[in-house]
Amino acid sequence: MKRILCTAAAIILGAAAYIPTQALAQVDVNVIVRNAPPQPRHEAVPAPRRGYIWSPGYWNWNGRRYVWNQGHWEHVRAGYFYQRPEWRQGNNGWQLNRGGWQHGEHANFHNDRDGDGIPNRMDSHPNNPNRR
Repeated sequence: MKRILCTAAAIILGAAAYIPTQALAQVDVNVIVRNAPPQPRHEAVPAPRRGYIWSPGYWNWNGRRYVWNQGHWEHVRAGYFYQRPEWRQGNNGWQLNRGGWQHGEHANFHNDRDGDGIPNRMDSHPNNPNRR
C-alpha cells in the first residue's frame, strides 16, 4: 500500500510540475494604459544582416511608466513572420500588442521578396525599387 501511495504521489507531483510550465507558455498578458505612449524614439538601424530581421524599439509599460526597449535583430524563422510590437488605442485606453513571431507566410512575401531575411525597404538587391 505504501508503494502505491508513493507512486501516486510521484505521478501527481510530476504532473503538477509539468502543467504550470505549459500554462505559462500559453498565457498572453494584455497591457492597457490610460495615457498614450510617447512618440517612438529615432533609432539608427544597423546595416542589414542576412538571415535576420530588425525589430525596432518600442515603448513598454512597466506598471508605473513607459520605458524604452531598444531595437534588436531577430533570427528569421522559416514559415513565420515577425510582427513588431505596437500600441493601439481602444475603448478602455491604450493596449500593447507585444508582437512576436506569427505562423504563416503572410508578411514574408510582402516584406522580404527575395527571402534573404532583410526587409525590402532595406535590401540592396538590384531589383528593389526602394534601394538606396
